[in-house]
Amino acid sequence: MNDSVGILVPAGMIGAGFAAETVDRGLALGADVIAVDGGSTDSGPFYLGSGTPKTSTAAVARDMRLLLRAAAKAHIPLIVGSCGTSGADSGVDWLAAITAEILAADGLDLTVATIYSEQDPAFLQRRLDEGAIHPLPPLGPLDRTTLDSCVRVVGMMGHEPIEAALHAGADVVLAGRATDTAVAAAFALMKGMPPGPVWHAAKIVECGGQCTTNPRSGGVFARIDRTGFTIEPLDPAASCTPTSVAAHMLYETANPFRMREPAGTLDVSGAGYRAVDDRVVRVEGSVFEPAAQHTIKLEGARLTGYETMSFTAIRDPHILAGIEDWAALLRKVLVERVQQTLALGEGDYEFDIRLYGHNAILEDLDPATAPAREVGVLLLVHAADQATATAVAKIANPLMLHLPTMDMAYLPSLAFATSPAETERGPAYEFVLNHVVDAESPTAMFRTEFRKDGADA
Repeated sequence: MNDSVGILVPAGMIGAGFAAETVDRGLALGADVIAVDGGSTDSGPFYLGSGTPKTSTAAVARDMRLLLRAAAKAHIPLIVGSCGTSGADSGVDWLAAITAEILAADGLDLTVATIYSEQDPAFLQRRLDEGAIHPLPPLGPLDRTTLDSCVRVVGMMGHEPIEAALHAGADVVLAGRATDTAVAAAFALMKGMPPGPVWHAAKIVECGGQCTTNPRSGGVFARIDRTGFTIEPLDPAASCTPTSVAAHMLYETANPFRMREPAGTLDVSGAGYRAVDDRVVRVEGSVFEPAAQHTIKLEGARLTGYETMSFTAIRDPHILAGIEDWAALLRKVLVERVQQTLALGEGDYEFDIRLYGHNAILEDLDPATAPAREVGVLLLVHAADQATATAVAKIANPLMLHLPTMDMAYLPSLAFATSPAETERGPAYEFVLNHVVDAESPTAMFRTEFRKDGADA
C-alpha cells in the first residue's frame, strides 16, 4: 500500500497549452499519475448538442504528445476526462484517434481505455418510470417529453469507471463526461489514499494553475498522504499560498465548505491551510461523507432552432445619448417590417439586441452612468430554420446601418463589423436536464473498451 501518491496536473484543460519543462518538473517531483480535464459545460450547450469539441485538434495533439511521452517515460498512467469538451461519445473517439496517431508515430507501447458516457434513451425512460430520476434546483420533475427532446444525453461519472479501467491494465484512460475531480481522484483512491484528502486535493488541482498566484502558469503538483496533501505550482516562478489554495473551494460550488460527488460529499469545514514555504501549501482536516445512494448527474441538450447574427457599431453621439430609446425603436421597426415583408408574427421567430459597451452583460443590474463613446449592437435572430433567421436579419440590415432616432434631422451611418453583415451560426441548442439518476452501480451506466494502438499494436 502506498504511503503517498503524487498527481501531476499539467493544465486546467487539455489543449490549453503548457510549457514542456513543467511536465518534466512534475516527473522529477515523483508523479505517480498524470491527470487533466478535457471539457466543461462552461461554453454552453452547443458542444454537447453537436457532439463537437471546442478545442482545436492541433492544440490537443500537441499537449497529448507531450503527456503521452511523459507517461511512457515514467511508466505512469495518463487520465483525461470529459473528452471532446462535452464528454460525448464522439469526443472520446476524437481524442482516441488523436492518441492512436501519436502512439503509432512515436512508437509508444501503451494500452488505451475509452469510457463512454452517452446514455440510451430507452434506459433513461425506464429509470424515469421507476422514479429513479430526481431534479436538482431550480428544475422540477422530469417529464418524458423533455427527455425525448434531447439530441444527446451524457451521465457524469465519478472515479469508479476510471479506477476500473486502471485496474484492468489501462495505461491511458480517455473518459467521457466526468466530474473534474474524479479525473484527479481516481488513481489515488485506487492506491488506498483516504477519501477526504483525495477529494479535496482533486478539487484544488482541477483547474491547474488557478489555485496559484499566477493562474496562467499552467499546472500544479499535489502529493496526497494519510493525513492530508501538499500542493505546489509546476512553474518555479509561481506560488501556492494558503489563500490561493483555500479560495479555489469558492470556485463553481454552491457551498465553499461542501461539494457533492456521485459517491458522497466532501466537507472541508474543518480543513486547515498552512504554508510549508513560499511556494508550497499543506492542507489537513478534510473529510468525505459517503452517500446513502450513488447518483449520476445527467446533462442533456436539445435543438431549439437556427440562428443568424449581425453586428454593427455606433459612434454617433446623438444616438448614444439615448441608446436605449434607439434600441427600442429598432425593435419596434424590425417587428413591423418583418410582419409586412415576411408575414411573420410573434412565435414565428425571436430576436435579441445586445448593446455592448452600454449594458450587454448585466443590463439593468449595472446601469450606465454616462453615454458610452461607442456601442456595439449585436442582433441575434432565432428561428425554426436557417433561411427564416437569415431573412429576418437581412430585413434588419438597413436599420442597423442607417436608423435615425425620431428627432434626428439627418441619416446616420453606422458601421457593420463584417461584410456580409449576416453570419449564419447554424443550429442552436439549450441545456434541458439538471437531474440525477439513482445508480444501480457506480459503473453500470458507462461502457469501457480497450485498444492497443502503439508499437506492439
